[in-house]
Formats: sequence, structure tokens, C-alpha cells
Amino acid sequence: MVPQTFRWTGRLGPLDLEVSDSTFQPSTISVLLADALEVHQGDEVIDVGCGSGILSIIAAKLGALRVFGMDTAPDVVGVASRNAARHGVAHTVTFLHGDLFAPLSPEVRADVIIGDVSGIPDSLAVESGWFPSRAGGGPRGSELPIRMLRAARERLRAGGRLFLPTGTLQDEGAILRTARALYGKITQLTERQIPLPRALAETSALVKLAKEKTVRLAERGSRLVWTARVWECTAP
Repeated sequence: MVPQTFRWTGRLGPLDLEVSDSTFQPSTISVLLADALEVHQGDEVIDVGCGSGILSIIAAKLGALRVFGMDTAPDVVGVASRNAARHGVAHTVTFLHGDLFAPLSPEVRADVIIGDVSGIPDSLAVESGWFPSRAGGGPRGSELPIRMLRAARERLRAGGRLFLPTGTLQDEGAILRTARALYGKITQLTERQIPLPRALAETSALVKLAKEKTVRLAERGSRLVWTARVWECTAP
């Protein structure tokens, strides 16, 4: 797992981050989440799918009292911990390896959860190469986010907030129906249209998912685009 350097130019940047062959590098979704993220002084935060640790680092810099970041990448603890130390928040942030909230003690609760887990269909994850593990969010791209939403509900304190990314490259409707049922109040914070790489747009996997209406694309000039959104889900 060869270390590399990624320059974050989003919120609170520029920041140089260590990444490796197994680290999910920050993306447009990461930038949108960072811009939308609201952390109050003294909040306790859980960052699910933390990757390089950038959103955990930002949460700490915004005033979080304690942050836990989790990811299934095998070297997440080493990579993300070194990034936190480099940027002066090692005393606030703890990184753990494992699936969703499984690495945390059962009693741990949070005021803020960042729920940035893989959310594109498995077939697109294989074709796109966006994720080092080539693993997606399930056949429709909604299965893993829905599992995260259910588990997160048990981890949020009353009035706590979950920051949830969704997009039209997944079964977005199923995710939002689940979020509304669990949290009651969800608020859209931002959205952005993102061009789809031509090579991916022409794959049989994408054509099949679009025909089934699992994914929904729009045309912008000669390009296909998909829409990414960030939501705030508030626990009752």
C-alpha cells in the first residue's frame, strides 16, 4: 500500500493528505459535505466511511469535542491518524477499522453523524473504479446507505443531525423514503450536477440501470450528468 499525497482544496483547505492504494480519495461529494457540515462547539461527531479522514479533521477544526471516524479500508487507522496528527487534531479524533458503527462501543452516541458511505450500484462501482475496493452500496446503490441510516438512528442523540449525501446514480428515492420514516424531518442543503465520464456512460451496466430507472441522468450539451445532493436528517 504505497503512500501518496492528495491536496484538499475544499473547506478549510488547502490541506495535504496522505492516501494509499486502498484509501478512498476525497471527491466532489466530500467537498459538498464539507461545505454543508455544521458542527457546534463541543459536539461529539461520528464520521462513517471516513476514508482519508478529511471530514473528521474538518469537524474537529470546527469545534467538535470528540470525533470517531470509521472505514473498512485496511489501513484507515494508520493513514487517517497520520493526517489528523499532521493537521493538529490528533487529540480530538480517533479512527477505527470496521463496518459502519460496529467498531464503536454500544454506549457511544453523537450530536452529529457524517454518513458518507458508498452509494452507487455494485455494477457501477466495478466499472467506474471510483472505490479502491470496487465495492458499491448494493445492487441498487441504496442498500448500504439504508443500513447506515437505520444504524445511525440508534447512535444519534435527540435533536442530533445526520449529514447524508444522495444522488441520482443510485435508487435515491428508496434512501429518502427511509430517511423520512426514521427521522421525520429531512432538509436538503445543497445539490450539484456532475458530468458522467463518457467511458462510464457507455457501459452496459449504466445503460441497464438507466433503463430500469434505478439511476436517473440528464443531458447537458453533449454530456450526461447526474445530480448529487446533501441532506440534514434531524433525530426527534
